[in-house]
Amino acid sequence: MDFTVRVKPGSRKGPAVEEAPDDPSVDFVVFVRERAVDGAANAGTLRAIAAHFGIAPSNVHLLRGAGSRIKRIRVDGIA
Repeated sequence: MDFTVRVKPGSRKGPAVEEAPDDPSVDFVVFVRERAVDGAANAGTLRAIAAHFGIAPSNVHLLRGAGSRIKRIRVDGIA
């Protein structure tokens, strides 16, 4: 299943995943503590999504948006 997420890197609130009811173009807002340096925020985003769904991080893949705050994520193993 594919999701569009907005990432908030360097957040003290993170790691946390919240639904985004006020933005119809985004499914989730992901708060991560990692900064957007050398892919650290991307890795933190994938771990946070995996924890949110209770699956292994290897089942979460970044499809698009490696250099953007808006990302397209594929999650395998959920209906």
